[in-house]
Amino acid sequence: MLPFGERLAAAVRAVGHPLCVGIDPIADRWPDGLDGVQGLETFCRGVVAAVAGQVAAVKPQSAFFEAYGHRGVAALERVIASARSAGLLVVLDAKRGDIGSTATAYATAHLGGDTPADALTLSPWLGPESLAPFLGREGQGVFVLVRTSNPGADTWQGSSGAGPSAAVAKWVADRNAGAPGYGDVGAVVGATLGAELLHWRRAMPRTWLLVPGLGAQGGRPEDVRAALDADGLGILANVSRDALYPRSGRDGASFTSAIHDRVGRLADSLRR
Repeated sequence: MLPFGERLAAAVRAVGHPLCVGIDPIADRWPDGLDGVQGLETFCRGVVAAVAGQVAAVKPQSAFFEAYGHRGVAALERVIASARSAGLLVVLDAKRGDIGSTATAYATAHLGGDTPADALTLSPWLGPESLAPFLGREGQGVFVLVRTSNPGADTWQGSSGAGPSAAVAKWVADRNAGAPGYGDVGAVVGATLGAELLHWRRAMPRTWLLVPGLGAQGGRPEDVRAALDADGLGILANVSRDALYPRSGRDGASFTSAIHDRVGRLADSLRR
């Protein structure tokens, strides 16, 4: 299997834009008539059907599935399998971060087994040893939290060019230094950071940046476009709410068509 960084590059080239759709199944926003674990799975598999062939990847948020216990986790596994069968790369957003045998168990749970994700988000705040068990898996990658855009992030992460985020960025950049293109160790950098996004692009030149927060959270397409390389690569821009749900109310029975149309408009905003 090709390295994850190369697989992602091929997928982005195939669709012609860097959009990724986050699968955040918020129950009170689901289409009319959906409820419980069955509604969860019906909605999420509908999202997969709506975006297959339109985007390179989807990003299921594990927490929304875990909230339903073992049945929700089983539904997540089926959604991942459905997405991969549809030709989509799957970035599982679980933000794991632990050490030793616990980290190894997390890696086995999310990147091993019968329905593994193609990549996993990780929290680096316990140090490099917390990331090591997730690295070097054939065809799979990780996205390490470097600079998030939530209001309290500066307290721990520091601003661009200084603080813990800069140290994590250097570690990520070093992991990718020998890659012929973009490496398998990606970084999460918030879309709402605006011009600061370019700083992190320069700090991690061979690194895929997973950029969440496009749309309803305030991230602007023009900032994402400015951070793309000449081939339109290097960024995976995630949108969730603006893709999955209408601005007001709920979608009806034809929700897959509505999602398809919204994603099409968002994708057009990111094309170079």
